[in-house]
Amino acid sequence: MAKDKNSRRLRAVRHIRVRKKVRGDGARPRLCVFRSLRHIYAQVIDDTTGHTLAAASSMEAVAAKGAESAAKLAASQSVGKLVAERAKEQGIKEVVFDRGGYKYHGRVKALAEGSREAGLVF
Repeated sequence: MAKDKNSRRLRAVRHIRVRKKVRGDGARPRLCVFRSLRHIYAQVIDDTTGHTLAAASSMEAVAAKGAESAAKLAASQSVGKLVAERAKEQGIKEVVFDRGGYKYHGRVKALAEGSREAGLVF
């Protein structure tokens, strides 16, 4: 089996394990992170209704700054700030952080710190 397929499978297993414990509701929705090789995406999800309340991606964050590309860490931090601002517009102040099976390190950590700087509590 190729190494990249094995790592994807292991991330999926970690994600399932994390989702057993992490559940978002109306009072504290779930801040979900997806990281691809090029971009990073974040959503604030209410699991009781299954609706996405706020979302942001690095494609939007880079385009908002007017640059064609940005460093991945800087883009991740700006995505965190952007999703936090959109969540605060919806009246959301507290969330549950779902790292999606990724290590809390690098871009995922930058996104979390950016959303904390913008005012989300988790």
